[in-house]
Amino acid sequence: MPDRIHLPTFGSLDCIMAATSQYLTLGLAGETFGISIRNVREILDMRPISRLPHAPNFLLGMIDVRGSGYPIVDLRTKLGLPGVPATEATRIIILDVPMKGRLVGVGFVADCVFEVTDIDEQAIEPIPEIGGRWQSDYASGIGRKGEKFVVIFDLARLMANDSIPEGRDAGADAPRAA
Repeated sequence: MPDRIHLPTFGSLDCIMAATSQYLTLGLAGETFGISIRNVREILDMRPISRLPHAPNFLLGMIDVRGSGYPIVDLRTKLGLPGVPATEATRIIILDVPMKGRLVGVGFVADCVFEVTDIDEQAIEPIPEIGGRWQSDYASGIGRKGEKFVVIFDLARLMANDSIPEGRDAGADAPRAA
């Protein structure tokens, strides 16, 4: 009987364990999108939104969350998708969005929120370069969850060049989703 068992070595544990990150997955127009959970403060049921005069068409208005005002962005309009009425599944996702060198609290309206899920960072593929006028600068890559594709938002690029009222700065005291 041998007194030692020899196992193959892989150089490092990194070869065995894939690096995964958590993403909040949400639905828009039947497609699945992902937002890094590090940017998510909280998820709210749809509620009345106070309109802002002369706001860009993607800016629905402002809401109050425990005494702090947040601008609310319609993701469908922002992505050039047709608008739909809110349903019981519609959610407002309060996020820390990188804007002008700092994090700003902004709410995004999504058709629905699915779950928080792990996505293998090394399996995230770059956005396909197909030429033409496909606007894909809002995405940082395409991940997979089972057989489904998950378009990963790049929040900084999604909100670049758009002027919105600034919500509450992201701070250490801001509540975050678990």
